[in-house]
Amino acid sequence: MPQPDGAQLDAVRARRDELREEFLRADARPTAPTRGLHHLALICKDVEETIRFYQEFLGFPLVELVENRDYRGSSHFFFDLGNKNLLGFFDFPGHDHPPFMETIGAVQHLALSISPERFDEIKAKLDESGTEYLGPDRGVED
Repeated sequence: MPQPDGAQLDAVRARRDELREEFLRADARPTAPTRGLHHLALICKDVEETIRFYQEFLGFPLVELVENRDYRGSSHFFFDLGNKNLLGFFDFPGHDHPPFMETIGAVQHLALSISPERFDEIKAKLDESGTEYLGPDRGVED
């Protein structure tokens, strides 16, 4: 994807500085108006493969598996990420699943907070299985 440069990049950075000055509240955070994130729902291509990865590989227990009320035959299922946070998925049987593409409205990535020890465990599993991933040891800062 093309990146801004020159005057365009300067304008983008200047606008970010303006937004930061006007809206950033990191030093005086008020109490959040919610109790947290109930769930994030993502689309998956293969229900069993998704369950195996998130439950068997990463260790998040599957806590619900029902039919999606909005699409006949679709499964809607949830993993417990801890602290009353859920990660949900649903599939669309019969629909084509095009290759991933970064675009407006798409999820680019999901970053989960874990201990360094748990990261080492999962990293070893990923390496052993030959699964590609990005992380702080692979050119992505935490």
